[in-house]
Amino acid sequence: MRYVAAYLLAVLGGKASPAQGDLEKILGSVGIEIDQTKLQKVIKDLNGKSIDELIAQGREKLSSMPVGGGAAPAAAAAAPAAEEKKDSKKEEKKAESEEEEDDDMGFGLFD
Repeated sequence: MRYVAAYLLAVLGGKASPAQGDLEKILGSVGIEIDQTKLQKVIKDLNGKSIDELIAQGREKLSSMPVGGGAAPAAAAAAPAAEEKKDSKKEEKKAESEEEEDDDMGFGLFD
């Protein structure tokens, strides 16, 4: 992804078709170690293509993917709330028992 981002930065900087040296300069400026095979693959795959068209194609693919969301049924929404109440009660009891153990510092008066 970093190589694609560097390619896009080079295009935004005015290079219609960035070369390997351009991308190396961008990546090197932020201290990224360069994998030559990945860099060459990105250049080979993107060279000569319109970035605007590639972004439009990507948006089309993303728009067809389900993203989740939507409203949950009331019963499903109530279940986590009930579990949270139970968990908070357990935590309160656990905290109280830990406080009691701390009060006697590990030994009891009548042990």
